[in-house]
Amino acid sequence: MPRDAEKIALIAMVMQMCYLYLKIHKNKNRNRKWWIRPLYQNRHNRGYFQTTFKQIKENDEDLLFNATRLTRLQYDLLLSLIKSKLTKTSIRRPISPECRMVVTLMYLSQGASFKFLAESFRMGLSTVRSIIIEVCDVLWKVLSPAYMPEMNANDWKFMSTQINDRCHIPHCVGIIDGKHIEIKRPPKSGTKYINYKGFYSTVLLAVCNANYTFTVVDVGTYGSQQNQGKDFTDSTFGKMIFSNNLQLPPPEKLPNSDKVVPYFFVGDDAFPLRMNLLRPYLGNTLDAAELIFNDRLSEAREITENTFGILVARWRILNKCIEFQPKNANKVILACTVLHNFIKTTDSLYNSNYYCPEGFCDMYNYDGTRIDGIWRQEIQDLISVRRCGNHNREEGAFEVRRKLAQYLLNEGQQMSLGHSMVMAGGLVEILYE
Repeated sequence: MPRDAEKIALIAMVMQMCYLYLKIHKNKNRNRKWWIRPLYQNRHNRGYFQTTFKQIKENDEDLLFNATRLTRLQYDLLLSLIKSKLTKTSIRRPISPECRMVVTLMYLSQGASFKFLAESFRMGLSTVRSIIIEVCDVLWKVLSPAYMPEMNANDWKFMSTQINDRCHIPHCVGIIDGKHIEIKRPPKSGTKYINYKGFYSTVLLAVCNANYTFTVVDVGTYGSQQNQGKDFTDSTFGKMIFSNNLQLPPPEKLPNSDKVVPYFFVGDDAFPLRMNLLRPYLGNTLDAAELIFNDRLSEAREITENTFGILVARWRILNKCIEFQPKNANKVILACTVLHNFIKTTDSLYNSNYYCPEGFCDMYNYDGTRIDGIWRQEIQDLISVRRCGNHNREEGAFEVRRKLAQYLLNEGQQMSLGHSMVMAGGLVEILYE
């Protein structure tokens, strides 16, 4: 018995020595073939940024926009905002902040591959990947406080005024929707990220306003079928909805009415019915008030559809598989949304229409037929989430929705055109006096 124990101890010691030898040998510093590949050593003189892009920036604003989605004024403004955060010091000549920004913008706007960017800018693949993640993180941290700030009661009230002017839904502060963004398969994730379409995704939940910009974005919940019911309730924004912690204005009377209704968001039937989140009526036996309510919500949801459409048409990486793990993929998505807001906001200041020219969004004829926006010809629609959270209604939510529906039917906005609806197999036209 003692000899067996000695043998076992000896074998264990030999195995441990072999393990340590292999570990040391594996981690032993090996002579690198190159510190920098010869092709990349002259990137500061012959790379795409020096030879081509700088000439584009100085001489051709159309090509500058195609590459970065920015006008020259916006380009200079963005660089001035993030330059200090991207400045590096090194023994070797560092890559300039401007070049880092351009690499990232071309990745986001064109959906360019890492290999293409590495060869064009004469950088290593790992360098390109690290630059993109760093710049995306900086873009979100620098731009979001100004171009996607936290909202207070007065801000929400202003948003509701704009939406009411556009869609004739009083007290609506925003339209919410969720989309699946395809990502690289995360290791050891099982089926958590596989959505109902069969690809790996993370969910982007967003609240849009009447200006086709984002008021709130929330990204990172799993895209799987099993978690479909938790996309909303597990998100930060969803938790704020359920806890009523969004600093919405207190309930007020509807315009020209004595009916008191809270301020609320609207979404499609994927979302739960709450007093601060209304969704359409379901079924085929709806009355006039319910049909008008659904019609107004459908008009409002066109805003989110176009906002997401503009976003993806301009930032093509969102229409492809993002080749990053979820944590970094989320940084890419957030950077796209805040850049969208940055450009839309500064466009109005600079009187520019490069980003969203006339006809890029959907338009409507006098008879209500839709003229498809240009973005629909350029991209495939993102996949919407199907069910977001527990659909048990909040007490009082049905009453709020019914009160608003009756208001829209009887005391709503005055309109000169008729509203056509199909009811009980016939066509009923309701005229607003």
